[in-house]
This record gives sequence, C-alpha cells and structure tokens, in this order.
Amino acid sequence: MRSFTLALLVTLGFLAGSLTAQKSSETEILMKLAKASQNPIADMNSVPFQFNWYSGGGLGAQTLSQTLIQPIFPLKISENWNVVSRTIVPVISAPLPGGERAKGIGDIQEQIFFSNTKDHKIITGFGPTFTFPTATNEAWATGQFSAGPAFVFLTGLGRWVIGAVASQSWQFAGSKTKTAMNLLFVQPFINFNLQGGWALGTAPAITANWAADSGQQWTVPLGMSISKVTVVGKQPVNVSLQYYHHVEHPDNAGSEQVRFLLAFLFPK
Repeated sequence: MRSFTLALLVTLGFLAGSLTAQKSSETEILMKLAKASQNPIADMNSVPFQFNWYSGGGLGAQTLSQTLIQPIFPLKISENWNVVSRTIVPVISAPLPGGERAKGIGDIQEQIFFSNTKDHKIITGFGPTFTFPTATNEAWATGQFSAGPAFVFLTGLGRWVIGAVASQSWQFAGSKTKTAMNLLFVQPFINFNLQGGWALGTAPAITANWAADSGQQWTVPLGMSISKVTVVGKQPVNVSLQYYHHVEHPDNAGSEQVRFLLAFLFPK
C-alpha cells in the first residue's frame, strides 16, 4: 500500500511539474509573439486591421471612422537581410454637412523596408514609401503620386519593446490643381509586456502637413493602449484597445481618437 501511495505521489508530482512547465512554455511563446507583433518589420507575416474613430474638436459630436488594412510580408533576401513590404489601405467614412456621409477607399500607401535580421540590440529598417492616388471619393482624393524615405528602429530590453516608424513624402506626379503633398509621419512606440501575452503601451501617430497653413499643420496625440496576444483555434491574434487625445490638431479635425486593432499573426 505504501509503495502504491508513493508511486501515486511521484506520478502526481511529475504531472504537476509537466503542467507547470507546459504553462511556462506557453507563457514564453505568447510573450515572444507579443513582442514580435510590436515590431513593424518582424520576420513574421501578419495582417493587422486597425479601426480608428475620431470625434470632438472640429468634428463636434460627429464621428469620422477610418479602417486601415495593413498586410506585412517579410522576404528573406540574404542570410543577414530581409525586405519587408508594408501596405496600408485606408477605408474611410466621414461626416458631411446635412447629415450625409462620404464613404470609400483613400490613397493606398506602400512601404518597403530593408531590415537586418541578425540578433542586434537595435533593429533597423530603411527604404522608400509610395502613395498612389487610389481614392474613390472626391472628398479626400488628392490625385497625386508621392514618394520619400521611410525608417524604422527599435530595441527590445527584457519586457520592453521601444522604437519608432518615420516617413516623409512629397508629390512627384499627378494633379497640379491641388496643393502638392508634403507630409511627415512619426510614430514612436513603447510597449511593456506582461505575463500571458498582455502588454501596456503607447503608439501615437504624429503627423505634420507642411503644405497646410501655419497653426494647422500638426496632429499630436497622447494616450495609451492595452493589448493581448492569444490563440483562437489554431490562429494567433493580437487584440488591442487604445485611446488618444490630440493635444494639437487642425481646426477641422477631431480631438479624440479610439483605436481598436485586430492582427492575425503567422509566425514562421
């Protein structure tokens, strides 16, 4: 009887240890996926859907919605380098006078980054950004082609992922009847990763329209996010809810922003 009891205790202890190890392994995998999802040029295919709602400010009680479809596909070109394609397709629904709404696709942007794949403390990416006049609604159509440089840098320090994406684009072809595009985009990001795929962070999209009148150029949000990487069925996904207050914005733009992110992750 004592032998049976001892064997049972040993078996239960082994099972408990295995479950603890399995849980620890799953936690590490989720954190690794979370940190990869916070890297704009990670060596991982992903398809994020970013839903933005703007209100307040110049919009008053009205809401402007913008959905960004952002597939990211890295391609290995050598032992040390990837080329990463980031496409941004905006789908917009904007309020008009009289209660009507303008709906359609905006100008599509394509970013191409050459990124180092070695295990460096600082990961960098650089390349061109292009904007194409694909807008389907005259309310925001530019009719212009633009291009310029784009950069990414980030570092991972323990639970932290810190970095920034930046680009500057100028018109080089297309419509001459509208003000030439001259746009700066900077998005710093700071993420602190918790257990179980949870993370707290911030990723404000700061923009400057250099062609706008003085006092109407900058949009500067301040806010934070909470995110969770999980597995639905066999599909890893990243879900994030974010809020930003625009401390600086054009008079006709919103001052409050709610962002919901759903990203499908395809680790290699």
